[in-house]
Order: sequence, then structure tokens, then C-alpha cells
Amino acid sequence: MAALGAVGPALLGTSAPAQAAMGKGPDALNERTDGTYDTVELAKPAWTLGLVQSRVHSFDAREWKAGTKRNLAHMLELIDKAHYHAKPDLLQFHEFPLTGWRKWTRDEILKFAITIPGAETEAIAQKARQYGTWIVFGAYATDPDWPGHVLSITTIMNDKGEIVDKHWKARNLKGAFPDFELFTTTTYDVLDRYVEMYGRDAVVPVTRTPLGNLCTSSTQREPELFRAMAFKGAEVFLRTASGGFSEMDVAACAMYNGVYSSIVNNSISPDNGPYFDDPGSGGTALYDPTGKAIAEAQSKEETLVLGRVPIAELRARKRQPVVHMDLFRDVYDTYQNAYPPNLWSEYLPTSLEDAARYIRGKSRWK
Repeated sequence: MAALGAVGPALLGTSAPAQAAMGKGPDALNERTDGTYDTVELAKPAWTLGLVQSRVHSFDAREWKAGTKRNLAHMLELIDKAHYHAKPDLLQFHEFPLTGWRKWTRDEILKFAITIPGAETEAIAQKARQYGTWIVFGAYATDPDWPGHVLSITTIMNDKGEIVDKHWKARNLKGAFPDFELFTTTTYDVLDRYVEMYGRDAVVPVTRTPLGNLCTSSTQREPELFRAMAFKGAEVFLRTASGGFSEMDVAACAMYNGVYSSIVNNSISPDNGPYFDDPGSGGTALYDPTGKAIAEAQSKEETLVLGRVPIAELRARKRQPVVHMDLFRDVYDTYQNAYPPNLWSEYLPTSLEDAARYIRGKSRWK
């Protein structure tokens, strides 16, 4: 069966498709119809996942150089500490280890958002090479192909310090806050152009690696997204949170899709600008395919959570989720989201408040 071994594109004698947001990839979905899925050969039958529950530390935009320098130094220090205590094969950080989060304007974030690759990613790559460890982390980013846009990207870096993939945040939940809206550009906000740039397959990215088929997301409470990842062969969800999440959501997604799923949240965060020290901290964990937490943080402080992923054992029995789509496909096809895609293709809000003003009246719901 295809899902049991090394059947990646290179091994099939074809060229490997571009990874998500890293060049033009295929429009045809890398999704099979026989329950199996595409893989590459595993480097080892089991590996250790390290989850870094660390502080979020924002800064005044006028002090962005000092703020990002301090946060990068702290992130590199945490990588050292993780390898002093253990030997993780993959080390995962939360959504904003380099900046934290604050009510910045677009122009302010554009000053300190990183480029990928760039100086910050090279510093992190040196640690990946030093320890022979994969590193996954989120960050505000800019891209010359998307001038003026603020992106929220999760970078997957291999143990050689190479950037293997860049995952955009899939969507922001609009209409959820009373007086502001997030203005980072997500895949949904520029969907048509994203497909034109990177191909339809990149919309729901699955990164096929020697550690298994990896997916990342900072999206909460949208199980359909993770189901789509599982259809395409996801084996490990690497999820992040900022200021809280639903443990039930993470556990259920792991169980329903038969995958391992992490969740990395921030720790207690003193001196975090205008916020209290506890911005919905803690709960970092790894869940197994039954939905059981097999490793979890024992406090809300900065800590390293270690969990074992027996990827070969999982792959030996793994198939796509069993879903009787014919019962309700028409229901999904009829459904219409409250806010249409591509809104950020028409206008880039200048601030959180401007984003709220811009989308006012654009809901398709009564």
C-alpha cells in the first residue's frame, strides 16, 4: 500500500512539487482516492518532539530594533537550553517568539517583520545545524512578492538549517472582536491570487519530510481545515496558540483524524507591554491519535515539553479518515461563509481599527 513506505515524487521518478508559498506548485491536489497518501522515506521509526512553552514579549514600535534583537537572543538561548536537557529531533515554538503581540499598525509591523530567509532565520539555522535539529516557529513576515502585506508565517527548517517550507496562516476569524479586526494577510484574504502564485495544492499544505507528513496551523476551532489536511496525508499537526486555546479542539482533531497533534502556547510573560503577566498562558501538550495527552506542561512557566512520535508505527496502520461525504457533500457545497475571500486583495487596512471599519457591512449573513 502506498502509505506504508517511501513513495514520494522523487522516488516515483517525477520532479517534486514546490512547497507551500515557495514557488509555483501544482493545481492538481496531492490527494488520493484509495485511502492512501503520498510520503517520503522516513529517517527513523520514532523521534522526539520538543515543545517550547515560552514567553511573549512585545515592545514599543519605536524600539523595534532592540525588541527584536532581545527576543531573538532569548529564542536562541531557549534552543540551547532545550538541547542541554534533551535531544529533540524537532523543536517547535509558538506563533510569535520574535515579537509577541501588540496593537501595532501596519506601518509599524512592516518595520520589524522578518524576511524568510533573512538575518533572523539564518541565526536560527545556525542552531539547527549546531544541534542537528529541525526547528518550527511562527513570525510576522514580509515578502517582496506581496508588497505592503503583513504575513503570519510558520517556517519549517530542517536539521541542516534549510527552509523546507513556509506555511501562511489559513484564515483569521472575522467579526469576532467588538472594535478591531486582525489585518495580517491570510490565504483566505487573497485566495485567488495565492492560487495563481503557488497553485491550488498549496492552499492546504502538507509538508512531506523524513520525520513524516507535517502540517502547521495557528488556527483554532475549524476542524474542517484539519480534516482536509488529513485527507491529503497529514500525520503530525504542529499547532500553535497565542493567549489560549481549547484543549478539546486539539484532542478531538487528533482523535478524529488519527494523527499526533501538538499545541504550543505562550508561558507567563512578565514585562509584556500593556498586558498582564498571564495572557492566557500554559497548556502546551502533545496528543496521540486517540486524543490522549501523552506529554504536557506541568506549569504556566517557561518550560520544555518532550513527547515521542512513533511515526513508522503510525504509518503502518494509517489511512485517510473515513468520512461518508456523499451524505452531506451538498450541505457543504451550499454553505456560504459570512465574509467572502479576497477582501485583502481589494484594500490593505492600516490598523486594527481600520480593518474593523473596512469589513463593516461586508458580511453576507443577515
